[in-house]
Amino acid sequence: MREAFHDRFLAAVAGDDAALAPWCETPQAGLSVYRNTMAKACADALVAQFPTVERVVGPAWLAAAATAHAAVSPPRQGSLLTYGAAFPDWLRRFPPAANLAFLPGLAQLDLLWTEAHLAADAAPLDPEAVAGLPPDAFGTHALVLHSATRFAGFDDTTPRLWQALQPPGEPPDAFELEPEPQGLLFVRPGLDIAHQTIGPGALAFLAACRDGDSAAAAAAAGLAAEPCLDLSATFARLLAAGAFAALRTLP
Repeated sequence: MREAFHDRFLAAVAGDDAALAPWCETPQAGLSVYRNTMAKACADALVAQFPTVERVVGPAWLAAAATAHAAVSPPRQGSLLTYGAAFPDWLRRFPPAANLAFLPGLAQLDLLWTEAHLAADAAPLDPEAVAGLPPDAFGTHALVLHSATRFAGFDDTTPRLWQALQPPGEPPDAFELEPEPQGLLFVRPGLDIAHQTIGPGALAFLAACRDGDSAAAAAAAGLAAEPCLDLSATFARLLAAGAFAALRTLP
């Protein structure tokens, strides 16, 4: 009975006026305090989640957008640390953001930064573990991504814009994007998160590793996405950044 009331109460706070009908005939007035508190908490959590977006639109604009989003997409769990997963896609349909086509991409990258920040600690793969592998072993082993490795690809230079908007520097005066395919990689081999732009080949390589493909198959995917890719240099760069955690023998 207690669990049923708890579930109904949460539904009522989220906006379902009939949820508490079995216990209370006119709960709206009493619920207003809870609803306002919840709306404020959700909006504040969203504002904190997207600092790069805030640097572009300002705190007042983002606070208004966060409030509007929270009204239609309330949190589904108690913790608000990861709240906002639907916000980037919602921004694409938010009329005031219609002339800010880069905004959803910036929001997506802010989310990936948070995911990398909250991921479990893990030691990065020791390059020596790879250096000793014979060539044919790359077909029987898969590279396991580090728990904090996150990446996303774009058809334009959104990643470069995201980087330019990071403090402590002043944000750029203009936000023009170039039609150059580009990705951004987040890694956290230690306590701090690092990021770097990567090309289509590196993105395809990482995606294949994420999907559990062999290192050889990941290399083939990288070359298919970017035929002129310097595979050795790209792999060395990703390995040195701490993008991988282990080598796994395939069945």
